[in-house]
Amino acid sequence: MDNIQSQIERRRTFAIISHPDAGKTTLTEKFLLYGGVINTAGSVKGKATAKHAVSDWMEIEKQRGISVTSSALQFEYDGCCINILDTPGHQDFSEDTYRTLMAADSAVMVIDGSKGVEAQTKKLFKVCTMRHIPIFTFINKMDRDAMDTFDLLDDIEKNLGIDTCPVNWPIGSGKNFKGIFERSSNEIVRYSDTQKGTREGVETRISADDSDAVREEIGEQAFEKLTEETELLDGASADFDLELVRKGELTPVFFGSALQNFGVEIFLKSFLEMAPSPTPRMSGDSLVDPVKEGFSAFVFKIQANMNKAHRDRIAFMRICSGRYDAGMEVKHVQSGRIQRLSQPQQLMAESRKILDEAYAGDIMGVFDPGIYSIGDTLCLPKDNFRYEGIPTFAPEHFARVRQVDTMKRDQFVKGIRQIAQEGAIQVFQEYNTGMEEIIVGVVGVLQFDVLKFRLDSEYNVEIRMDMLPYEHIRWIANQEEVNVRNIVGTTDMKLVKDMKDRPLLLFVNPWSPQMVLERNKGLVLEEFSRN
Repeated sequence: MDNIQSQIERRRTFAIISHPDAGKTTLTEKFLLYGGVINTAGSVKGKATAKHAVSDWMEIEKQRGISVTSSALQFEYDGCCINILDTPGHQDFSEDTYRTLMAADSAVMVIDGSKGVEAQTKKLFKVCTMRHIPIFTFINKMDRDAMDTFDLLDDIEKNLGIDTCPVNWPIGSGKNFKGIFERSSNEIVRYSDTQKGTREGVETRISADDSDAVREEIGEQAFEKLTEETELLDGASADFDLELVRKGELTPVFFGSALQNFGVEIFLKSFLEMAPSPTPRMSGDSLVDPVKEGFSAFVFKIQANMNKAHRDRIAFMRICSGRYDAGMEVKHVQSGRIQRLSQPQQLMAESRKILDEAYAGDIMGVFDPGIYSIGDTLCLPKDNFRYEGIPTFAPEHFARVRQVDTMKRDQFVKGIRQIAQEGAIQVFQEYNTGMEEIIVGVVGVLQFDVLKFRLDSEYNVEIRMDMLPYEHIRWIANQEEVNVRNIVGTTDMKLVKDMKDRPLLLFVNPWSPQMVLERNKGLVLEEFSRN
């Protein structure tokens, strides 16, 4: 037990969230650099020949320079075992991010210093607050012209409704960026742009009490401004309170430049001290203790064709309690089947390592023969844990999808089904027919591009898509009590079924669902799917 406890307590499992282009993937790369996983950090953008970011492994991600799937990355640093869940920043892939946040114990929020809180940051932050996840803020790109620092903090507090506590403070920005003032050590850390994609680099520290040395290092004007700002800061900012941080009510704020590798290690060290180790999770009405209970986990992501040579499907599991040992028998709660997990692996983007053991907090990839769904629970055969399901978000865009070559029907149906099981798309059919007509629903339109690309590259199927006018969807909650085919609808309504044969209604107009309810007494409609 002592060994299990010490292993679990040294784990930190967190997601990195941001608006697109805030520098999230670049920051992830620098963390991996300090963990010794990579020798040089690859920039996300650049020519086709440039080195691509390690966490962006899917072909379309490399071509476009954006993250569209979440990657699980594990490495050791300073006595901690770190599990990073790198999430897509683009809003069209936000559903994948929502699911990934269910597997995290804390979140790192990356904000562009010149833009402040952006739309996607707000959305992701709401999910964190719903789960009371501790949030740590890294304000990035200080080597470029940034907003006033007090305005940035005010922006976070007003837009996100969370108090801020700056752990360090920037001295200027852009061409005038001189470094940061570290409040706890009362030292100036001098900015240098020489570190970039390496771990090496001399860090110059000067005691803030040595005013002559600070003046000489950063200049009289910057010194006066820093003195004025720190006096204001001491009176205006919230005091650091780790308990409030852990409750998700106070966010520690750090400043730096991920691209130039300045302030990143300072942030990483502080984060590991403050961030929680794996926390208990709800199973029904009871909390499952990560240390005291035996092995349990839940599936938060399914990804097909990570390895083109093997055409495989990997179910990503977050271990919630206990220890996994190779060859152990576990129960798949939803089916009741007792099984041995097939080829459990630890993943570093597309590279893999077969696992002999893993602990609460770890992310494990397991070969999926087609039995797992997102939200499924696994536990020891004697236990009956069942972790809460992960909600399915209502799609907002719909298209009729057909394969161009009618001879490739089987590959087309297989590809559509497998990509749908990953949660990236939702598939619907005419209520009365089989798979003759397939309607695909997505949260963001960019997912249509990914679908087209993946069917072509992974299944060798070319498709034609016809956009449909529907924007609103309702699940029929009481299908056993109503005659679905006799529902009195509106002219803009379409009756379809999902992959679990549950009936749904699609509408063009936002007022139509209410009209249908008024015309069909006793009918119950829901805006989301209960998995």
